[in-house]
Amino acid sequence: MKFKIQYSICSLLLLTLLTSCYNQERNCKDFKTGKFTSETEIEGKKYTSTFERNDSIQIETYEGKIDTFKVRWTNDCEYIMQNTHPKNREEKKAVQMKILTTNANSYTFEYSFVGDSKKQRGTVTKLN
Repeated sequence: MKFKIQYSICSLLLLTLLTSCYNQERNCKDFKTGKFTSETEIEGKKYTSTFERNDSIQIETYEGKIDTFKVRWTNDCEYIMQNTHPKNREEKKAVQMKILTTNANSYTFEYSFVGDSKKQRGTVTKLN
């Protein structure tokens, strides 16, 4: 009985050690430019937009409305977006974006207003 418990504990520790060392590769550079579609859910409602981004400008279309954002990359997987023509105080706020995971043609991201601790998540799929 004592051997089975020790074996179980050792197995559990080994499994924990192996999984904690796993670090998923992020290929964020693949998503700095191109055409994309974005999906995010806020309070149970799904929002979808399309956008085109070069390294420093992003042009986004949402519900027929077009907005242009200045993009400043702080590292390979994080950037800050600022609306270039804000129409109100809310649109003046910069948005901090962080790419959490990537795969061949999409990524999962987390975003918030700069300085705000409340974060939302979404996914982006590259169209080209």
